[in-house]
Amino acid sequence: MADSINIRLATTDDEPVLHQLIAISVRGLMNQDYTAAQLDQALGTLLGLDTQLIADGTYFVAETVQEGKPIAVACGGWSKRETLFGSDHVTGRDSRLLDPAKEAARIRAFFVHPEWVRRGIGSRILDACEQAAITAAFQRLEMGATLSGVPLYQSRGYVPLEQIEVPMGDGQTFTVVRMGKSVNTGQ
Repeated sequence: MADSINIRLATTDDEPVLHQLIAISVRGLMNQDYTAAQLDQALGTLLGLDTQLIADGTYFVAETVQEGKPIAVACGGWSKRETLFGSDHVTGRDSRLLDPAKEAARIRAFFVHPEWVRRGIGSRILDACEQAAITAAFQRLEMGATLSGVPLYQSRGYVPLEQIEVPMGDGQTFTVVRMGKSVNTGQ
């Protein structure tokens, strides 16, 4: 089934569909690890679309065709910028470009539609991100993973580096796990 999936760079025209996909993914897949209140507060800030990734040409969308129309089923990207996680609306964003020789590229904003999980689509997007980061001369990769994403990333060689409790108001926090791995660049 994953063979019928096309992975391509996202464009600004994809933004409305990606916002919908992200909300469906968050509510459908993260409710085992976070409360409904945490997810509601995190949607659109911690968990959401970062349009800088689209502008940078580092955000992918996976789609299939149903009834003759393309349907987005997953998305994810990587970044050459400092910000580790969060959407356009998160505070503390830093758009500084990273130095590939000294700093890690960021794996960012992965979301899969609940009806399309466990088909290898997230891994295919991750492969595309890792290859693009390697091509851009990065030797290490880091991410801010949700608790729900940690098992996938561990299976792909990422190791937990620290647990971050992100304050969200009303005394609530949202747990993010900073994870990383070195990549073989052939050098």
